[in-house]
Amino acid sequence: MRIRTILAALVMSSAVWGSAAAVTIDDDGGGQIGAYLAKYHALRASGERVEIAGTCASACTMVLGIIPRNRICVGPGARLVFHSAWDGAGDQRVAADGNRILLASYPNSVRRWIERHGGLHAKLITLSGSDLAAMFPACR
Repeated sequence: MRIRTILAALVMSSAVWGSAAAVTIDDDGGGQIGAYLAKYHALRASGERVEIAGTCASACTMVLGIIPRNRICVGPGARLVFHSAWDGAGDQRVAADGNRILLASYPNSVRRWIERHGGLHAKLITLSGSDLAAMFPACR
């Protein structure tokens, strides 16, 4: 009888986790690094899951390293768009410190993928499809 009770509790807890609140990223073009660091550290502390369903660009992509991998999933339309960090002047001058922050926030697999695609620079590079699916689990 005790084994049945334990098994039932395990099944119930997994059902609750599967239905726990999730934040969906669908069309996030990014913004200032500091704001995203604060947002994602608060999200990490909340315990919520993150579902990347659409485009997550620029500073949005820091979610990959701040939220634990086991709380991130990607949908079939997920696209991660990377580029160099810019200074605050709006003239798109590369911000080396910003690039260091971005790269440090990514898991190793993402950093290697970025390097294979020329690193962070003015040109947009997009991680999606099978490359992305190999790094993060699919949303259910």
